[in-house]
Amino acid sequence: MSTHSARLAALRDQLSRDRLDGFVVPLTDEHMSEYVGAYAQRLAWLTGFQGSAGTAVVLPQEAAIFTDGRYTIQVREQVSADDWQFVGVPDTSVAAWLGEHAADGARIGYDPWLHTRAWVEEARAALATVGATLVAVDGNPVDAIWPDRPAPSDAALTVQPDAVAGRSSAAKRAEVADWLGEAGADAAVVAALDSIAWLLNVRGADVSRTPVALAYAIVHADGTADLFVAPEKMTPQVAEHLGNAVRVHDRAAFAPALSQLAGKRVAIDPGFAVSAIFDAVERAGGTALALRDPIVLAKATKNPVEIAGHRAASIRDGAALSRFLRWIADEAPKGGQTELSAAARLHAFRQETGVLRDLSFDAISATGPHGAIPHYHVTDESSLPIEPGQLYLIDSGGQYQDGTTDVTRVVPIGTPTAEMRDRFTRVLKGHIALATAVFPRGTCGAQLDALARAPLWQAGLDFAHGTGHGVGSFLSVHEGPARIAKPTYGGPAPFEPLLPGMILSNEPGYYKAGEYGIRIENLLLVVERAIDRGEAVMLAFETLTLAPIDRDLIEAALLTDDELSWLNAYHARVAAELAPALGAEDAAWLASRCSPVAR
Repeated sequence: MSTHSARLAALRDQLSRDRLDGFVVPLTDEHMSEYVGAYAQRLAWLTGFQGSAGTAVVLPQEAAIFTDGRYTIQVREQVSADDWQFVGVPDTSVAAWLGEHAADGARIGYDPWLHTRAWVEEARAALATVGATLVAVDGNPVDAIWPDRPAPSDAALTVQPDAVAGRSSAAKRAEVADWLGEAGADAAVVAALDSIAWLLNVRGADVSRTPVALAYAIVHADGTADLFVAPEKMTPQVAEHLGNAVRVHDRAAFAPALSQLAGKRVAIDPGFAVSAIFDAVERAGGTALALRDPIVLAKATKNPVEIAGHRAASIRDGAALSRFLRWIADEAPKGGQTELSAAARLHAFRQETGVLRDLSFDAISATGPHGAIPHYHVTDESSLPIEPGQLYLIDSGGQYQDGTTDVTRVVPIGTPTAEMRDRFTRVLKGHIALATAVFPRGTCGAQLDALARAPLWQAGLDFAHGTGHGVGSFLSVHEGPARIAKPTYGGPAPFEPLLPGMILSNEPGYYKAGEYGIRIENLLLVVERAIDRGEAVMLAFETLTLAPIDRDLIEAALLTDDELSWLNAYHARVAAELAPALGAEDAAWLASRCSPVAR
């Protein structure tokens, strides 16, 4: 029996001891984070799945793992089909599946610190249709059978200086206090880790690749706040920075503090606050107001200092990536390089900037068939050699104190086929269409998504992931609330209007299962643009990412004059802005790769 089969059997035994007929295992933590610390990687430990989004359901005689289109191939490579059914979302929800598969009278357990209230209500209703019940557990049964479960990180908090943040924590808290007054609320529970980091101008190292600390906050209508964080994370510098208006408590005191909110009107974001928080406030006699975290939109609309910081980060990161692209072009054809060695080399180039704090996510270093897995995660066991005739895709980013980067490039190893060039150019056409879009205020990502897909659609092609996600300022590489996607794809609905200051990715792609993958990704800044003789100021995008797009994969005959002009202007800018950050040989190589493309 494999390790993961044994773990599944052990969980079933534990559920039997707990008098449960099933259990739901999400890939999240107590803050509904996308990326979670090692201590919360229950889904990976149980199933072997290494993706960043998924849920498992275990019943006595069957088990299912739920993933979206990004992981259709990956989940089948990493999870045993002998033990697990593979279910695609959003076509089938976890709740709907439970309603079809749970037995009459079954008791299905869930951890109330790992699910939203909306999910609980949906699952409870679906189970009720078959006479089953949803049961909140006091202790997670996966934890009970995980003997070497890692402890939560004890890394110390650090200060994000006002000179880099652009606004003081006091000013941000005053803005939240004003919002509370307008909402008729006495306090707001802040559960999202990046919201807490942004609000208090602190950062942490508790979550892999995301500079946040495990904490909760309660912000009050007078502008003060209570921060709940493990005592070992506090330093004298952080305490001085927070000042007397932020009272610090042990993280373990958070749940008891909720019971002290009797008679209070408490704003709680239903998207980030778990069911247990709502339940605790209401049991205490407080009124839980389901309102969006007031920090989310302020955090997403970057201030001028944050924008300037991201531009600086883009230059140093682009220079590091350009050095890597030269290296891979020279070394890969010689043989001996692998997906792992290439990812390590790019990491080294970023480290040589001297200011890299971390990667913004584990690099998607994928050659040949692995490139067709949009969120492929390379391991010692999966790493393939990079060989001639393949396309090598590298999706990566860095965490710098002044900005978070995310960029994807594709490199042909040897001579690409005509089909590869056609597909790459269609992806490029969609990328340019989105980069050059002009749109009125009130436009959301769902309305722009088709621009990036149209050139692929015209050839009967598409890609099974969103086109763009928000990016934080030395925070999460995937930041809400805005995104660019089809409304039918998993994740938050892409209906948030885009606003000046938002930073989003532009990453259309094409994936041929078993053969290769293509994605071209830059980050975009939403800006205002006056139109000559126009009746209103419109919005548009400024491309922030600076790195060459591989000219050997471009079929220039497929580009319109305007598209060719955009490409050549972009490359001229890349060469000019990155040259000062490069040595002479690297700058000369970059200039050659950025020379004008002609038909």
